[in-house]
Parts: sequence; C-alpha cells; structure tokens
Amino acid sequence: MDDSPLDELAVQLRTLRAQRGLSVEGLRLRSGLGRTTVSQALNGTRVPSEATVVALARALKTDFGPLLALRRQACPEPVVGLRSAEAARGGLSFEERYRRFVAEVHGRLTVVGLDLSRPDRSGWPLDAAYLSLELAHMPERSWAGDEGPETAVVVRRAEQALAGRHRVLLKGLAGSGKTTLLQWLAVAAASGTLPEELAELRQRVPFVLPLRSLVRRGCLPGPEGFVAATAAALAASQPDGWVDSVLTERGILLIDGVDEVPVEQRQSARDWLDGLLAAYPDLRVYVTTRPSAVPEGWLAHKDFAELTVRPMTAVDTSVFIGRWHTAARRNADGQEEQAHLGELEVALRTAVRAQRDLAQLSTTPLMCALICALHRERRGHLPHGRMELYAAALSMLLVRRDYERGIAVPEGIRLTEQQSMRLLQRLAYWLIRNAQTEMDHSTALALLADALPAMPSVAEQGGADQVLQHLIGRTGLLRTPAAGTVDFVHRTFQDYLGAQAAIEGMDLPLLVNHAHDDQWEDVIRMAVAHARPQEAAALLTGLVHRGDREETHRARLHLLAAASLHYATEVDTETRELVGGRAEAWLPPRSPEETDALAALGPGVLDLLPRTAHGLESDEASAVIRTAAKIGGDQAYELLRHIAPTLPETDLGSEFALSQGWVNFDAHEYAQDLLLPRLLRSPLSDLTVHTPEQLDALSLLPPLRRVTFRGSFTARDIARRLSPEHTEEVKIYEGEALEHIRFVRDLTALRHLALAGCEQITGLDDLAGLPLPQLCLVKTPALFRFDTLTELPGLTHLELFTALPWKDLTELRVHGDLTELVFGATVSVSLRGLSRFRDLRTLVGNQPLTAEDWDEISSLPGLTTLRLGDSLAHAPVLPDITTLSAYCESAELAIDVIPDRFPGLTSLSLGHRMGFTLDLTPLVVMPGLHVTVSGPRAVGVDKFPPGKVTLYPRPRTPLRPADNLNP
Repeated sequence: MDDSPLDELAVQLRTLRAQRGLSVEGLRLRSGLGRTTVSQALNGTRVPSEATVVALARALKTDFGPLLALRRQACPEPVVGLRSAEAARGGLSFEERYRRFVAEVHGRLTVVGLDLSRPDRSGWPLDAAYLSLELAHMPERSWAGDEGPETAVVVRRAEQALAGRHRVLLKGLAGSGKTTLLQWLAVAAASGTLPEELAELRQRVPFVLPLRSLVRRGCLPGPEGFVAATAAALAASQPDGWVDSVLTERGILLIDGVDEVPVEQRQSARDWLDGLLAAYPDLRVYVTTRPSAVPEGWLAHKDFAELTVRPMTAVDTSVFIGRWHTAARRNADGQEEQAHLGELEVALRTAVRAQRDLAQLSTTPLMCALICALHRERRGHLPHGRMELYAAALSMLLVRRDYERGIAVPEGIRLTEQQSMRLLQRLAYWLIRNAQTEMDHSTALALLADALPAMPSVAEQGGADQVLQHLIGRTGLLRTPAAGTVDFVHRTFQDYLGAQAAIEGMDLPLLVNHAHDDQWEDVIRMAVAHARPQEAAALLTGLVHRGDREETHRARLHLLAAASLHYATEVDTETRELVGGRAEAWLPPRSPEETDALAALGPGVLDLLPRTAHGLESDEASAVIRTAAKIGGDQAYELLRHIAPTLPETDLGSEFALSQGWVNFDAHEYAQDLLLPRLLRSPLSDLTVHTPEQLDALSLLPPLRRVTFRGSFTARDIARRLSPEHTEEVKIYEGEALEHIRFVRDLTALRHLALAGCEQITGLDDLAGLPLPQLCLVKTPALFRFDTLTELPGLTHLELFTALPWKDLTELRVHGDLTELVFGATVSVSLRGLSRFRDLRTLVGNQPLTAEDWDEISSLPGLTTLRLGDSLAHAPVLPDITTLSAYCESAELAIDVIPDRFPGLTSLSLGHRMGFTLDLTPLVVMPGLHVTVSGPRAVGVDKFPPGKVTLYPRPRTPLRPADNLNP
C-alpha cells in the first residue's frame, strides 16, 4: 500500500535532516520550533501547520513548496464560513460565495515572463508561488529620556511579524511584494488556511480595497459599497446589513497602495480610514505604501505598527528561482525543454551567487522574476545594470517572444518594438501626469486614437480598440484589473516608459516641478537614465536649484539629485560637482530621521555614503551604519564590511548600530565578518540576538559580557550561550518562551538583569539570595509578585517599566538601600513613600508630578541626578541636583525656572516634540552649565560660550547666500 501524504512528508523531512547532518535538537534550534512540534512532524504523528512546514524547510535549506503540497494533501482544509438556512438546504450562504470569490480572484499571481505566448500560462497558483518575506519593525519608545531599555529593529518572517498585530502599515519599495502579501492574507483568510501564528484571523472575512481603483472612481466607498467596489458580480445578492455585521465582529480590511493616491487626496484617505476605525474598533486593518509616500507615524494615532518589507535574502532568491523554473517546467512543451529549464535554473543560481551586480538586482520578487525570464529568453546571458535589465525585459515582453514562437500577427495586429513603446509611453505618461495608476478603458482608447493618425502603418491594421486589445493580450505589460479599466502589470514599467516619454517630450521643467512628490521619485531617476548628457545635466541642475529656493523640499530635492546622478550615463564635471556639493550638506546622515529619509530613496543611496569612518563624527558613523542596515542587500553588506574596521574602539554608538544591523543579514556571515573582529578589539561590546540562527552563530564569537535576547528563547537556549565568568549583563525581551530564570544563579559575574514580556515568570524566587545589584522589569505578567524583590539582598538599581499593583510607593519593598530608581511611562503611581529611600542618588520618572510628588523628591538628602518626563513649572528649589533631564510632549518645559530652582546644576538635557522651539536664553546666567537639546529647535545658543550647548541632531550648515544660485 502506498504511503499516505502525511507519511511521505515525514519521510522527506527525516531524509533532509539526515542529509544536512542535523540532530533533532539542531533542527529545532534552527527552525525556532518546540521539541514536540518538530518530533511530531518528523514522525508523522500529526499534520503540522503550514507555518511549521515553512520553518522546517528553511532550517533544512530546501524549497517549502513541495512540502506544503504534501501537507495540504494530508489535511485539505474546508472553506470557513457561516452557513445560513439556504446552506442547510444544500446551497451556499452569501458569505461562503463571497469567500470563494475572494479566493478565486486573488488566488493566482501573474509572473513576469513565465510564458508570454500563452496568456493562460502567465501565472501560477498563489499558494504555490507565495514567498514569505522578512518584515522589519522598529518598536516605539514608550518612555522619555535615554535611560530606558534600548529599542532595536526586529526582523521576522511575515507570519511571525504580523502575529498579534491588529493594525499594520506595511511599507516597501516597488516590486517588493507588498500587494502579494495582501493577496495571500485575503486568500488564506477566505479559505481558512492561515498558519498557526495568524489563527485568530481564520474566522474573519477579508475585503481587499485597492486605493488606486477606488480613488479614481471618486469618493471612497462606505462599508455598504465594499462588495460593489471589489466584487461587483455578487453585489446584487448581498444581504442587507451583512457588511456592517461582518465589520463589527470579524472583518479584515486589506488596503493597498496609499502611495498610488495623489498627494492632495491622502489626508482624505486617512480621514476615511479613521472613520471606519471609529465605527468598527475591532477591525483588523493592513495598509500598504511605498516608504517615501507617508511620514513616519502616519497612522500611529490609530495604533498602527509600521513594518517594512526587507530585501530578499540569498536563500529567498534561491527559493524564488526554484519556484519560477518549476512553474515554467509545468508549462514546457516536452521533456527537452523541461531539461533545458533545469539546466538554466542551476546556472542562474550559480550566477546570482557569483556576480555581485546580479545579486544586488535580485532582491525583490519583481526583479527576480525579470531576471529568470531574461535568463531563459537569452539562453543564459543577462544584461548588466538595472536600466539595461528593464530595457531588455521590455524588448522581450513586446516582440521577441512572439517572433521566436512564430506568432507574427496575433489578433491581426503586428507592431514593431518602437511602435509598441510609443503607444505604451503615451498611456504611461498620461497616468503619471494625472497621478493615476489605472485609467478607464475609454480614456485608453482616446489616447491611442489620438496617436494613430501619426502612425499610419499601425492605423491601417486596425482601430484603437484592436490596438489596445493587442497591447493587453500580447505585450504582458498591460492588463484589465477590473471591467472597464486598464493599468500596467507593475508600476515600475509605467514609471520607466513614462520617464522615457517625458525626456522625449522635453518636459524637464515638469519633472523638476513634481520632484517633491514621492510618486515621481522613480520617474525622475529613470528620466536621468534615459536622458542625453545635456538633458541629464539640465534635469539634475534644475533639481538642485529648486532645492536651493525652497527650504521645505530642500533636503529631498538635493538628495534625490544625488541619488539620480548614479543613473546618468554621462554628465559633465561641473554638474557632478554641483550635485555632489549640495549632497555633502546633507551627508553623511546624523539622526534617525535623516536615516529614514535616505533609506526611503532605496539602494541607490548607498553610493552616496562613505565607506570609512575616518573623518566622521560618532553620530554620523552610527547613522551611516543604520542606513545601510535598513536598506539591506549585498551592496549594503559590502559597505558595512568596509566601514566596520575603521570604527574607533571608543565609539559605542556606532558599535551598537553595528550590532543591531546583525538582524538584517545572514547570521553566520555577519558574525564572522563584522562582529568577531569588533569583539576581539573591544571585548566590552554588547550584542542582541533575535533568531535561532543568531543564537547558533554565537559559537563563532568570544564570550560576551553584555547580551540581549529578543525572540522566543527558552531558558536552556539562553543558558548554553552564556559564559558564567564573563557575562555581566543579560537582557531578555519578548521572553514568552522563558520557563524559569534559575540559570542566572550560575552567572557569577552578572551585575544587570532585564526581563521583558516574560509571561511565565511571576516572581523572583529563582534568584533568592543572589547579590544582583541591578534589575529591570518590563511588561511583567498580571500576577507578578513584586514582594519577591526582597529576595535580592544586593539590589541597588531598580528599573520598572510595567504596571504596578499599588497606588503609591509605600508598598514598594526591597531588601537593601536603593541608590537608583527608574520608572517608565506605564507607571502611574504616586511617589508617596519615595522619601524612605534615603540613599537614592538617581531618580528617573516619566509620569506627571503632583505637589506631593515634588515634596517627596525634595526630601531625598543625597539625590543628585533627576530625569523627568514633565514640566518643571512646579519644581521646588533643589540645590543638590547636578544632573537634570526634562522631556515634555504637550506642555511648556518652564526653562525660565531652572536657574532659581536648580542652582547647583552642571548638566542639563532638554527634549520636546519635533517642530517645537526652546529658548535657552534664561540659562545664560549659569556659567558652569552644559546643555544638550534633543529634537526641537533651540534659540539663544549664540549667547553661550563655545562647547556649552550640544544640539541633537547636530544642525546642518545653512546654504550660503553665495551658493543660492538660480538657473
């Protein structure tokens, strides 16, 4: 009897494990799964979840597509739906029909170049094609000042990154896979096949709302119009009140393409979304956009987490290449072509690994598909560079495939490559000029009809309707996403062709005038690439001079010119120097805000960054590292390899940035190439571990003194990677899998322990009697027993970033005398009882202070350092305070009271929301004071002696009047 699909799946997993030389424990660590889960999958005792299969496949470095196919054969999952009385009679309820409609409509992906001669073969099933990419998340700091636990970018696969997040703003560059991710969520939710991490969404009903289509039709629809807007064929059958009922309890909104909404309409789109969330607070909402289309925190007021699609890793690229060629082989005509495709697949995998420029291009699904298609068409030969790749792809898509297949006159129309390009340019340029990404069928016909009189050789073959049908059916570039609409199969092709049309139409002023609009960003760069030398120089110079005139857009325009310069084939020296000189005013970056702005410009900005830290200030070096890490990819990795050895040993900020960048690259390579040399030079460095791969890579490094764990690690995982005699600081964040903390007793050198999100740790009994001096508790479980703080006899430094069970501090009990006490923003207790801690030297608090709180503070005889998240207006006289930090989001800081209330002050740090201005003039009377200002603008700085005021970010040198040249 043949093995069942479940047995076959288990056999394949066991075989792969043996071939890779992994023990069961090793496989568990690499996959990040539990022992029972791995054991059941290997033994075939239970059908594993899709997420489990994917995790095991990645750990075994194999394509998970065939394994998922076996898994689905073993456990076909029915469509989830609520049956009505109609269903009980043997029919389908409206909801079941709607779910099937969503799964059918969004269940296939169009794959560039898969088989152009057969439109029916131009796609593949989503469940076989979907590739789970990595998403990066920067957690929000929920406390003020610089004393809280550090935040770090967390990178996880899409399923893990989305788990537990009810509202997400997903950012990604063109072709990065944002829309595909929404398609997968829609299909998997509609069919009930979401992985375990997203099981909470299985009973929910998805609504896919492409903003580009909805905005073009006028006002964005209300809930009652969702079905009519996205599933018109079912609209007549929609029961009254059905959408309202679904959205109230179990709806998912998948909103695609904020960047495809004209800039002037984005606020209206946000208001529309705000209204929906106000009416339906339980909605799960996922929104996509290009990074540069909206500012950071655009939806933060509605508790949206911002996730960014990471570039494909080398493993992702290899898997994608395998799947593309597998799909192509299924469509191949005969065994000879199948064998040839197998040879091409092997050759392309080798080429991508060996050729740096090819690896840099293949980091998004779109570009990887183009490369696969071109590699097949050109019998293994590929062009170099992004623009050459686009040009070759267009040639392939427009004519070569039909010619080589002998399909000379399809639909009675035969167009040359140049004729097709002209017509497509006209359509693309209309879309760009009108801030649209799709047009009415009638508009497309009108544009083509207007062009045909000047193209008699085309007009004599047929009318505009026939030409449009040919362009849709044969080029692979146009499609009809809905009845009566036309758009480009991908925005990249629209921008490429539109930029070409702009250059040929000599519309350089139009390009310059729209350069501040993120929708024109790629158009500008491609226009520079298309332009002749004089045109490129004029366009780049125009960007620079407009930036000189307009302070609001100055940084963006100058940096866009610099990023676009890389695309120019030939530009005179004078223009290069002009563009480079303006870019130098903004480079290297100095702050997180500048880092984000640069990273949003994409990989091209890497060419503008220095490859050495020599001559850089610490804030510049760390910002360069963060920018490269945020962009990711092989080119960014090479930059980090060059800059890392040049960092000063004392530059802790850059060292921290380098350690955080680890999560964005291959764990073992990064550890060997970048971390090991730094740790050998500077043994005091700390490191953050996010993934099982990183945990495994710690074996390549010397013993760490300070290590942070962010991820689902058990006590055994953590303990086996720590050196008892070397480890001085351990921070465990996101510690849901941590069962106990007994291993801490073996760490004889430990001085600082931080625990965050450790749901299974309800007390400190495991540490009873340890002389641990420093403890930080973040997001403790509801039943945490704070009375166990008395179990630590040596505790002097306590940080509490968690809700407390008391109204005031009279119930806070510790064994010894605290010298430092830190409260996070989540702490709302009164400070009554604080004066009991007579040895307190440092106090950090973020809550608003009452008069009673100030009395408690003034009663502390040895207090010298005070860091607050409130106004100083009601502060008493505190002559012993020498170090003061104050941050205030909504009220005045009351700087004018500082000289009288804090006469002994020598160090002052001030912060406020961005865009606010602080007047430092009242502080001039304190000659021994050093002031640091973070975030807002400051006036009165010129009244202080040199070196007495530090501004962060450090201000840029303003553009000199002599440099403000007009064209």
